[in-house]
Amino acid sequence: MSELKSLSKEAVPAALEKAMRYRLLNEPAEAESICLDVLKADPENQEAIITLLLALTDRFAKGYGVSDTQVKELLARIHSEYDRAYYAGIFAERRAKTKLIQHTPGCRFQAYDLFREAMSWFERAEAIRPPGNDDALLRWNTCARIIERNRLVPREEEEPVEFPLE
Repeated sequence: MSELKSLSKEAVPAALEKAMRYRLLNEPAEAESICLDVLKADPENQEAIITLLLALTDRFAKGYGVSDTQVKELLARIHSEYDRAYYAGIFAERRAKTKLIQHTPGCRFQAYDLFREAMSWFERAEAIRPPGNDDALLRWNTCARIIERNRLVPREEEEPVEFPLE
């Protein structure tokens, strides 16, 4: 592979705008590449970390394999406790939506569990949200409505089977 070219720090704001535009155009790979360039120039850039996380989770719907480890590493780099909880919720919600459309055995139970996980993260974010920011509450309501609309339920615990002694 050719050596990658480095982005100047002065170009970071325009590059981040481009990354957001690519996300809106449903081109997550392009947004991801730009965010990686920004993070090479400015490793702690919070906007780039969050945009990269969102670009990776945008790829769930496209059927690309995305490492949960990579997303969790990005979550750990987010400085704000609120943002960390909120985007952990977004991550779980997007994984749940992907499970819901897979139509594989057990996917509806997995989707339910992931929606509930997302709702838990959104509740944490809601408890520490900045004044006037109800984003976590809106996401929680979305998850609750998807669970209800799709009649998702938790997997029932199986009773342990006791075999008679001979």
